[in-house]
Amino acid sequence: MDAMILAAGLGTRLRPLTHETPKPLIPVGGRAMIDHVADHLRAAGADRIVVNTHHLSDQVEAHVKGWEGVEVRISREEPEVLETGGGVLHAAPHFRGDAPFVVHNSDILSDIPIREMYAAHLQEASLATLAVMERETSRYLLFDDAGLYGWENVDSGEAVRTREPAGEEMRLAFTGVHVISQEFLGLVTERGAFPIFEPYLRLARAGHRIAPYRVDGRTWIDIGTHEDLARARDWMTQGSGSESAAG
Repeated sequence: MDAMILAAGLGTRLRPLTHETPKPLIPVGGRAMIDHVADHLRAAGADRIVVNTHHLSDQVEAHVKGWEGVEVRISREEPEVLETGGGVLHAAPHFRGDAPFVVHNSDILSDIPIREMYAAHLQEASLATLAVMERETSRYLLFDDAGLYGWENVDSGEAVRTREPAGEEMRLAFTGVHVISQEFLGLVTERGAFPIFEPYLRLARAGHRIAPYRVDGRTWIDIGTHEDLARARDWMTQGSGSESAAG
């Protein structure tokens, strides 16, 4: 299994910590947060992990090259960070064969069952499968019986729907974990820096299935702010399992 950890962000909301330390290397439970993500992916079966880098890239690259039991590939983004979509496309040469690959944010700690999610993706033969849950958020993904078809920002009132819903509409929050078929890479026409939901929605409009994988009730922490970092550290101290759907 190939996996990719998105580690190129600037970590602006965690400044001043990220002025000299890249966000993925900020310690949580005595270890860099990216180490916890790598452990989760290895436990799911990943034996090659691609890490994209940009901000303080030398530090991130030196750190991840010390991982044992997994092949590490670096996808450096210069001169600009390429966002999720551009980053995945830029890393395409590192993915092997025609098997699907996992993409995971470096600042997400969870007990999402990635091995089972990967198996579900293979069974459904979707273009991509997104781990989603019911929780409060400012931006929801919209799914129906055919898969992803839009998003909605409840704060701004902005929304995008690519078609009329087919069956019941589900408003679900994304967790930052994807399983993506290799076919997706050949269908991406966007270039440069772009969010991955641009091609997801364009391809959903064209009839490709972007499937939800429900992880309701699972522990999930997004380390986006100083408050989230404190919560993640508490979760680790308490034994990595006493808090659900935080963040």
